[in-house]
Amino acid sequence: MTRDAATGHRPGRFHLNAFLMSTGHHEASWRLPESSPDHTSTDLAYLQRLARTAEDGLLDSVFFADGPGLRSDVGRRPAGSLDPLIVLTALAAATERIGLIATASTTYNSPYNLARRFASIDIVSGGRAGWNVVTTAGPDVARNFGLDDQPAHAVRYQRAAEFLDVAYKLWDSWDDDAVLGDKEQGVWADARKIHPAAHVGEHFSVAGALTTPRSPQARPLIVQAGSSEDGRTLAARYAEAVFTAHQTLGDARAFYADLKTRTVAAGRDPQGVKILPGIVPVLGSTEAEALAAERELDELIVPEYARRQLAATLRVDPEDLPLDRQLPADLPDEDEIEGAKSRYTLIVELARRERLTVRELIGRLGGGRGHRTLAGTPEQIADALQEWYDAEAADGFNVMPAVLPRGLEEFTGHVVPILQERGLFRTAYEGTTLREHYGLERPASRYPSSTAGARTTAELAGVGA
Repeated sequence: MTRDAATGHRPGRFHLNAFLMSTGHHEASWRLPESSPDHTSTDLAYLQRLARTAEDGLLDSVFFADGPGLRSDVGRRPAGSLDPLIVLTALAAATERIGLIATASTTYNSPYNLARRFASIDIVSGGRAGWNVVTTAGPDVARNFGLDDQPAHAVRYQRAAEFLDVAYKLWDSWDDDAVLGDKEQGVWADARKIHPAAHVGEHFSVAGALTTPRSPQARPLIVQAGSSEDGRTLAARYAEAVFTAHQTLGDARAFYADLKTRTVAAGRDPQGVKILPGIVPVLGSTEAEALAAERELDELIVPEYARRQLAATLRVDPEDLPLDRQLPADLPDEDEIEGAKSRYTLIVELARRERLTVRELIGRLGGGRGHRTLAGTPEQIADALQEWYDAEAADGFNVMPAVLPRGLEEFTGHVVPILQERGLFRTAYEGTTLREHYGLERPASRYPSSTAGARTTAELAGVGA
């Protein structure tokens, strides 16, 4: 990587996505006096306010996670939520430039419906839609869809790859110039420029073209968040942004290098995939103030809720996790886990590396479920982000405020200006689409343009006469 001769830093600017979650990412944020936990995830005015705050800070995008199943332990933290694709539509009307990304599962959706919804959002937002592709783990969710258990990890990823292949065909099913709108000749569109998917595969059979014309971005920005072996393979083939979790610079650099290498092997430009580790910033005017705010949140964690969640993640009984002892030695290997493999490994390695007790591990996970928590001044947060960027451990960051809306307001109001002063972040939006924010080209259609040699509208009008 070439370095700037004057500063010694990696050239260019990095990307910032705001991951929005109810009262904040810290599981105890809803217990703070300032929080209103009753309806934050279903209050459109609140969500629109957050999106406008992120847009005022010139962030690339906002993101909503999702899972098609209610958490079993609803006592732990706010659990109600809206369908995020509906939320994106509402946010499109309340914002002008910021990208809009939502999670949707390839395991519990069909390609036609989901491709149509994302194309619709891209159209109504003027080209700002993004799709976080997930395969959805967990037997409880499977039972919501008539299955006794979740499909095997490898099967879920095989289905996801075919799902994306079908979606790409559907998003290309209209040529950009398919609509003629010739009133005089009575021809609205050129049928030769509409391409049925005609897909028959192992998991899906999809015949027709979409009902929606080709959207401003041609297809939504594709985001992926799995870091297992199967997840990395999928990301290398399809992803244009990757949300990932790392606790150490070494692990982040290794993941970054590996995924960029895999992307080249898949025949793609490694600059075409942006790697964005999650960070949970807790800000203060002094380091002591930030650490006190973090400590206040950690002291509000209910240990028993957190222990049950940790036990479910580790596939052990809660009674096998005494709060003041380290993790048991005989935990399952990652190969035995059919759920979120990479997150399982991250948690176990964190506990082993730092010799944490269960109580200490719960505290470390309370802020961001395994994502890196940073407590400090705005300058310290900016320094930490720049260190990872310069070290080629990240192309930017998935910002996960511990407390909302305060944490997002503090980040955009105090950290972003420092990054701008250092030349690391934009000072104005330069494009209108999400792809332009991420420095990505609009994808070409798989079908060659039929403009050259196309029949006249008069000829088309006579077809079938």
